[in-house]
Amino acid sequence: MSAAPAPARRLPLVLRNPSFGRVWAGQLLTQAAGRMFQVGAVWWLVGYAGGRHRGLDSGLFLMVSTLPAVALAPVVARVVERHAHRTVLAAAAAVAGVVAAAAAVVAHAGTLPVAAAYAVGLALAGCQAVFDPCLTTSVPELVEDADIEAATGFELSTQSVAGLCGGLLGPLVVDAGSLDAVVAACAAAYLLAALLVVSARFPRPASMATPSDGPAPERRTLRRILAGLPFIRRVLVCFAAANIFTTAVYVVMPLYTWQVLHASGSTVASLEAALGAGTLVGSFTGGRLPGRPVAVGSACLTVMAAALALPGLFAQHAAALGSMAVAGWCVGVIGVRFVALFQRLVPADDKPGFFAVMQALLGATFPVSSLVFGALGDQLTARTLCLAQGVGLVPVALALWWLGDRGDRGDAAARRTPTAPAAVPAGDAS
Repeated sequence: MSAAPAPARRLPLVLRNPSFGRVWAGQLLTQAAGRMFQVGAVWWLVGYAGGRHRGLDSGLFLMVSTLPAVALAPVVARVVERHAHRTVLAAAAAVAGVVAAAAAVVAHAGTLPVAAAYAVGLALAGCQAVFDPCLTTSVPELVEDADIEAATGFELSTQSVAGLCGGLLGPLVVDAGSLDAVVAACAAAYLLAALLVVSARFPRPASMATPSDGPAPERRTLRRILAGLPFIRRVLVCFAAANIFTTAVYVVMPLYTWQVLHASGSTVASLEAALGAGTLVGSFTGGRLPGRPVAVGSACLTVMAAALALPGLFAQHAAALGSMAVAGWCVGVIGVRFVALFQRLVPADDKPGFFAVMQALLGATFPVSSLVFGALGDQLTARTLCLAQGVGLVPVALALWWLGDRGDRGDAAARRTPTAPAAVPAGDAS
């Protein structure tokens, strides 16, 4: 008798789904390029081009760079819903590449004007505001149902890897060759991403997955989508409030490096790398933590509050590095737990609109945070801003924990009616 053959070893996700692997690589390139330009431009404004108002200038730049995700949410939802996702993804990456290439040509003739840097940041952020929710919506078209959660983890980890690579390279390239070299590298990354997306196949188009034996589902506005998901709506509001304090690190850390540590772009790069590495680890370990998402999320926000306040108590490079690593891990855990939950609770027909409005709602506080903490950075010390971040997160963590009991009922209701058009429940008109 011959021995029974050993079971074949299962290939990694991106090899089992090569089209998803290409699109994921495209997202990695676009987000790394955007992050590289964003972090590099902030350090350029603080360390090189900045005048008396370094905090306000960098805060205004970050505000401009985050407005598109908020302002374009209704447009993005319609575009993602009405057009082939591969076309939308490739077009967004290609347009960003053309904009960055044009800026590189202008910069080659002379120093890139500050106003032009703001305009490029706005354009690149607009393209990314289209690319990211479109890819999130496209995950079920690129992988089998059993791989959706793993693909979601890969997709969320992209931001971590991008933050690690782009955040590390941005300040270093600025120190070595000015902002012009950053723009040229971004152009190459965006154009390569467009080619990768064009070469990918989407084997399970959304239109094919729609049943044809019944009437088409009613199209619902973004307001009605969130109104029908009361528990998810409250969770998103909590995270939007948390973002006021968490996203301020992108303004506070360069100021902390310049004011407190008196260091160069390599220190900014190390802090960005610690944040990205922590988020990456959190994205891949978040699914293994026990407990419901709300309990895990509130605990992570509490830990993050302590981590963000740490550099305000100890003015040391090691304290800042540990702070960023722990805060990044908490962000990664929260992201993978809640986005995977939303993938299963949100009706399929509502996903294009939901993920666009989720990005808009979570990003709505980023411009406010950038502007407020940037302006405060010219009036208060960076150590005080670190303490303000930690203190501000505490009530948000308590509010999310309070949602735990109501979340159980919300999850159950969503599972009972996963595809039916939802109305605002009685007594939930708030």
